Amino acid sequence: MRFSKVVTRLDIYIFRQVLIALVVATGGLTALVWLTQSLRFVDLVVNRGLSFLVFLQLTGLLIPSFIAVILPITTYVVIQFVYQRMATDRELTVMRAAGLSPWALARPALTVALLATVIGYGLSIWAVPASLNDFKQFQWEIRNRLAAFLLQDGVFTPLSDKLTVYIRSRDQDGTLHGILVDDARDPTAHATVLAERGRLIDGPDGPRVLLVDGSRQEIDHQTGRLDVLTFKQNEIDLAEATKDEATRPADMSEVPLHDLFDPHPAFARDRPKWIAEGHKRLSAPLTTLSYAMVGLFSALGGMFRRHGGVARPLITVGGMVLLLAFGLAFGSLGARDNSMLFLMWLHATVPGIICAWLLFGPSIRPFRTQQAEA
Repeated sequence: MRFSKVVTRLDIYIFRQVLIALVVATGGLTALVWLTQSLRFVDLVVNRGLSFLVFLQLTGLLIPSFIAVILPITTYVVIQFVYQRMATDRELTVMRAAGLSPWALARPALTVALLATVIGYGLSIWAVPASLNDFKQFQWEIRNRLAAFLLQDGVFTPLSDKLTVYIRSRDQDGTLHGILVDDARDPTAHATVLAERGRLIDGPDGPRVLLVDGSRQEIDHQTGRLDVLTFKQNEIDLAEATKDEATRPADMSEVPLHDLFDPHPAFARDRPKWIAEGHKRLSAPLTTLSYAMVGLFSALGGMFRRHGGVARPLITVGGMVLLLAFGLAFGSLGARDNSMLFLMWLHATVPGIICAWLLFGPSIRPFRTQQAEA
């Protein structure tokens, strides 16, 4: 009874260390990746006038996808680090001397890895597609609907390939001065519009610019003459600048899982990629458990040494690099040819199964021999 209490306390001790280290490592690495990836959106704040709150909201939608990629790697790193530290501090030596088997030592870490795998499935199947859908929709709205409100003073701003806007200056109340609009959306009536002042307004179908005291210059293709029309007030619809992108095509990274196995992409040639994406969402979280077994085999497998060792950790680090490279290669092969999708599942499961057999097999075989003799 006393021995079972000791084992339970040791389980809690190891579990707490691995779990806290996993949360800290995953959070820190996610923050680092978020910082590096969000730099490409800084221009929207510095030069385009986008608020910092909108910037955080936009880039924050990428965090679930970062965690989904990082979690299997940090699980391996944390288990490797915690068990190697316990070996260096002689804690594993004491636990083994107390009669704990490799399974008893690995059980807390496997519990954390199983919890991380469940979280990985939640991210892969639900959170990541939903957040990427919101991100791409938000990004599309900023580019196509809010671009007109991000005009810079003294800069020719192309709202599309066929519409360019220039403003000389703007007042604090939003009044624009020295406006030039080059409008080539109608190929038969390429016009240049000049106005002394104006104001941006948000219409029901998107942004519009209200022009005051200006002129519209257009070349008559039949006569070759320049026609000039002056006006006191005129409106130009800027929402039509991206009319060809009014319906945003869905990307395979943002669609639900069932749509990936019954794909209807914009191009028929992308069907294998969608199916491969579905298998990736189901197989990738299993790498968390598999990589955890690699870390446990590195720390607990082989001949026991009281002072630990560096050979096995270095070998398994090289093996992990190869596993990550194989994962990328198998994913690319499966996307090109769906008959190779089984490689993705082998990559996600076989390393963990092999390491589990090598680590736990010797401790199971004597038990089976005793049963057979009885």
